Amino acid sequence: MSNILIIKHGSLGDIAQISGAIEDIKSAHNRDDLFILTTLQYVDVLSRCPFVKGVIIDERLPRWNILYLLKLKKKIERYDFKKIYDLQNSSRTSFYRKFLFNVKSWSSTETTIKKGTSKKKFDKDSVLNRFAYQLNNSGVKAINCLKPDFSWSSENVDSLIRQYFSNNFILLFPFCSKKLTHKKWPYYNELITMIKNKNNKLEIAVAPGPDEIVDANEINATIITLRDRALTIPQLSGLIKKSYFVISNDTGPAHMTAHLGKKGLAIFGPHTTPEKVSIETNNFKSIISNDLNKLSAEDVFLKIEKFLIN
Repeated sequence: MSNILIIKHGSLGDIAQISGAIEDIKSAHNRDDLFILTTLQYVDVLSRCPFVKGVIIDERLPRWNILYLLKLKKKIERYDFKKIYDLQNSSRTSFYRKFLFNVKSWSSTETTIKKGTSKKKFDKDSVLNRFAYQLNNSGVKAINCLKPDFSWSSENVDSLIRQYFSNNFILLFPFCSKKLTHKKWPYYNELITMIKNKNNKLEIAVAPGPDEIVDANEINATIITLRDRALTIPQLSGLIKKSYFVISNDTGPAHMTAHLGKKGLAIFGPHTTPEKVSIETNNFKSIISNDLNKLSAEDVFLKIEKFLIN
């Protein structure tokens, strides 16, 4: 039995996306123990993963912080990892491979991309296709990689459901990172009015993150919190799993919804495409606009209207 390490620092959508890859790696190393190196905010959810024995925290301090790097190096060496699967594929993890972690067998885009393959062209492929390429060229059969199942992340939230809802509910995620305001569609309140006019039995709610609770008051929907705090990722996953339909900007909860197998719609501006970020499934679709300010509430409503009869 050996120890195997997966590196994935985030973001939330990325964590949901690697659930299939984790399962494939465990299948390839079914007699070994799997660990994940990640950041503090994802320890709770990744600790629930049935394919993982343990989670190691990387504080991701600046690379000039030599004391921290030496501490991290010593921590990794204690596990004597047989192989590392770098699913982050960042400049930081490339640095780890070259200068910090003394592990001979390392799987990453850098180590698996074939000679003659254009890295620029490779990076234009979808996220999940790139993971599949990396795994297949690392001796791992990418079976579940292209169809991630994030259901293991869900906590039982039945008591929360009873507290807030008496009927089927639609979840909205109208927020985004303050650094990525170009992803924010501005007409959620207008859409809410249209939905209620179509079916007033459907309840509508938002589940804001820690930095979104104040902004949530601007949305004409029920605000879901637990003891006035934002839900944890497993609680949020459980809530999404119980929802009737989800409407979201291109954010982490949208990717969670897609890989929980739920019905929903993601709203995309020109920043990327649904194909590039591998978000569409049989149940979860998208609508795209080159200018989110010109994408009307009616446009979005027409896309979801058929789902509003329950």
